[in-house]
Amino acid sequence: MDKRYQHLYKKTDRNKRRQHNKNVRKKNRARANRKQIVLARLFFGTLSIFVLIVLLGTIMHILRSKKSDDEIEPVEEVMEVPPLGGVADRFPDLPITEDYIEINEFSRPGINLDSNPEYIVIHYTANPGSTAKQNRDYFNNLGNTHTTYASAQFVIGLEGEIEQCVPCDEMAYCSNSLNDNCISIEMCHPGEDGNFNDDTYNNCVYLVAHLMNYYNMDMDHLIRHYDVTGKNCPKYFVEHPERWDAFKGFVEKYRAKYRAEETGK
Repeated sequence: MDKRYQHLYKKTDRNKRRQHNKNVRKKNRARANRKQIVLARLFFGTLSIFVLIVLLGTIMHILRSKKSDDEIEPVEEVMEVPPLGGVADRFPDLPITEDYIEINEFSRPGINLDSNPEYIVIHYTANPGSTAKQNRDYFNNLGNTHTTYASAQFVIGLEGEIEQCVPCDEMAYCSNSLNDNCISIEMCHPGEDGNFNDDTYNNCVYLVAHLMNYYNMDMDHLIRHYDVTGKNCPKYFVEHPERWDAFKGFVEKYRAKYRAEETGK
């Protein structure tokens, strides 16, 4: 190569290298820019997904909380009332005689209930044709005969008369495991089948309705002796469960009636 032109070739090579390097730097910047764009998109995409997940979680939490609030059953307010001993003055519309049996080991132990009774337990006397007074006297005489343990807070006779034998705030011996948590009511009956006449039946409905209202009992706390022990008592209501349901229906009806009279509504 002619030395006179050699410097021209060197300059041309330098220009090519410069251009090459310039192109390389341009490509690198473009590659870096694309990488930044990709990273930025990835970052903002991830951030958007995170925000969406948080938002959905918040909405689900609010919906679950609302559903839980809707499903929570209101707690029934328990009405605190003074203990009742005798009820003749409390329920003057009923023919109640407070004729307490004497305190004795076999029928009236004189033990106060720990709290107000929570159940009403219905029985039948299993003594056809007997009166309320006769059954009351039988309970009282157990203090002398010592033949068995038996009594009830109330006995309702064939003419609808009501003998209160034991105060409502004392234990009676009639309902086994519920003796310390219930009021027991014995119903007289004319025949062996254990069916009740209208006077006995109706006054039992009225008495039970008054007592359950006073103590603010739920209707499922009106039970038969049968429901405590499986004993065939009261016989007619056990053997004819539809009549027991009807009895409870009348009690519920008169509970509403008495409440309306008390509130004037």
